[in-house]
Amino acid sequence: MKRQKVVIALGGNAIQSGDATAEAQQLALEKTARQLVDFIEKGIDIIISHGNGPQVGNILLQQAAADSVKNPAMPLDTCGAMSQGMIGYWMQNAMDKVLKERGISKNVVTVVTRVVVDQNDPAFLNPTKPIGPFFNEEEARRIMEETHTCFKEDAGRGWRRVVPSPKPVSIREHSVINSLVEQGNIVISVGGGGIPVIETDNGLLGIEAVIDKDFASQKLAELVEADALIILTAVDNVYIDFNKSTQNKLEDISIEELQTYIASGHFAAGSMLPKVEAAITFAETSPERKTIITSLDQAFHAMDGNAGTIVSLHGARVLS
Repeated sequence: MKRQKVVIALGGNAIQSGDATAEAQQLALEKTARQLVDFIEKGIDIIISHGNGPQVGNILLQQAAADSVKNPAMPLDTCGAMSQGMIGYWMQNAMDKVLKERGISKNVVTVVTRVVVDQNDPAFLNPTKPIGPFFNEEEARRIMEETHTCFKEDAGRGWRRVVPSPKPVSIREHSVINSLVEQGNIVISVGGGGIPVIETDNGLLGIEAVIDKDFASQKLAELVEADALIILTAVDNVYIDFNKSTQNKLEDISIEELQTYIASGHFAAGSMLPKVEAAITFAETSPERKTIITSLDQAFHAMDGNAGTIVSLHGARVLS
């Protein structure tokens, strides 16, 4: 019987829930690993992806604080690579510990992942993704003039640098990732949406941008021909009229139905919208593929169709 292959995209609360210390984040990942190993025990091959917003933000702050002629701050793409290695290392240790406790012999590996984007993506004309520290307007305008970067006012909290958020075109390491999974390994990849790169005559070039983690996870799931994509978030289901008296959770739903809710404006652009858009894009690739959006606590039950929002081409279908 063919083993199921699943890409699991971890939400930020799977790594950090307020305490930014290394110890606290490693403890959070250990709790996450206990949930993920349930999939391994069931004989499912998993590829783990994750966000990196708070972590790369802290790295950027540290780089800025130490910036000097002799110790220049590293660019955003390099900071993204640092966060991939750091979180991957923590996740490998957490998974190893839980696997050992349960008597499972599996290797866990992190792949520092480059994600190819189109240098002509319209996102480059309208940077929207805030990164790094806050500045007052005078400081922000001075930095913009000196560095030719873009800053915008952020909800009354000050000015922050903004960078483009292009869509992923391809995952440079997808074949390596797939080979590792086919050999029985657990793979951690596309951390933070991957390191954005563009193709040039001289090879791949890292750029200052941030790729949405859910879109990158969707692209990876498509390229490795995964059976399912699980997008984990803070809630058990996708809802329409969220936090209203008319709130209603979505369970088994077709792509067509979900698109009508998007058109009606039910999902916030910076929150649930990219998740449902990524869910649709993956489910569209095959009638046999599904995307599940749910919480970490419900993820394992959702594989049997007993929890979460399951998005498929025609709806009302359960993973076998």
